[in-house]
Amino acid sequence: MKLKQFLKDFFSKKMLIIFFLGFSSGLPLLLTGGTLKTWLAREGVDISTIGYFSWVGLSYSLKFIWAPLLDRFTLFPIGRRRSWMIGTQVCLMLAIASLGFFDPKFSIEMMAGIAVLIAFFSATQDIAIDAFRREYLKEEELGMGSTLNQYGYRIAMLLSGGIGIGMVGSSFLNLTWNQLYFVMAGFMSVGILFTLWAPEAPVSGNDQPKTLKSAVIDPFKEFLTRDKALVILSFVFLFKLGDALSGAMLNPFYVQMGYSNEDIGLIAKMFGLTASLVGLFIGSVIIYSMGILRSLWIFGILQALSTAMFALITYTGPVKWALAVSVIFEDVSSGMGSAAFVAYLAALTNKKYTATQYAILSSLATVGRNFFSGFSGNMVKALGWETFFYTCGMIAIPGLIMLFVVSRAARGGESEAQKMMQGQRA
Repeated sequence: MKLKQFLKDFFSKKMLIIFFLGFSSGLPLLLTGGTLKTWLAREGVDISTIGYFSWVGLSYSLKFIWAPLLDRFTLFPIGRRRSWMIGTQVCLMLAIASLGFFDPKFSIEMMAGIAVLIAFFSATQDIAIDAFRREYLKEEELGMGSTLNQYGYRIAMLLSGGIGIGMVGSSFLNLTWNQLYFVMAGFMSVGILFTLWAPEAPVSGNDQPKTLKSAVIDPFKEFLTRDKALVILSFVFLFKLGDALSGAMLNPFYVQMGYSNEDIGLIAKMFGLTASLVGLFIGSVIIYSMGILRSLWIFGILQALSTAMFALITYTGPVKWALAVSVIFEDVSSGMGSAAFVAYLAALTNKKYTATQYAILSSLATVGRNFFSGFSGNMVKALGWETFFYTCGMIAIPGLIMLFVVSRAARGGESEAQKMMQGQRA
């Protein structure tokens, strides 16, 4: 692999479009999550009520239910994927802006309803963008594309999260919470502009389901009749499970270990974000040269080791170097793993049912984060912090076993996707 060719592909028009669509996908997430909860807390809203707002995000786990509609129907005569992207982006812009017209002290129910709408439109936009990325990129571009998508996604979360919160009442801009949501609504125009600039993905007419019934049933039927389908689904569920369980408890862990808010903010958050972006780039380079399945082996092992690495802090106590080493190792490994995993999910989909199958796979992959991580506190109580992190690291072993079976099944395949998986040039 030539570095010059890699950089040329990395900064191409295709990847620029994927980056900014990732930005559009990531922007709404914290506006109904951490940022909104911070606003509610500052306004003195009851903590139980704030907790209920976590359910707003259920749309992201349930999106597979309405994903078939995006495979079956075209909203406007600008293409199936682009019409859904434009439609949801306009709705998001309006919904985010409308949230800025209300005061939590007097309109908490209305704000909850609008937040549910934002999450619904955001999850629907994710379905359309994920399907577009799969169809727009060539098989060998999926690894790089998933990296650029994640870059845009995480930068947008930084903007709507840490930076956005910091702008409220700051000496620099001194925005109100309401004004912040107006500003964030304006940033949704980025997604609209790049959707208009993007060409519709080149998919033949035969690849669009002719009936709603076929759009709902056929994606499941097609996937489940594949060789090792249940093994693949098991791997998708298990690969990030240990990482999700440990990640849910990291902030309480830092606090109990005695780290200050300054240490957590600087090392765990800023260093962690930088490390994850570095990990995504390194992951993209390795996927580009080795293929997805081989990369998943490397990243899966590193991910397991980095999860167990947090047990180091239970021996050292609250020293900064231990936190920095653990955080950087974990976020670089997690970034690399995310790059390969997102590309793998995309490669698994049949282009005839891209939206539905990707929504199913991504929903299954996030079950650990959205459901099972709720039991992570009970695990800590039962096991203690040291054994908890070792256990989360060992949870990777069943996933790696599933990956071994998947790799053997894919070996010797002749399709372009299978060659790309194995790191061959089709």
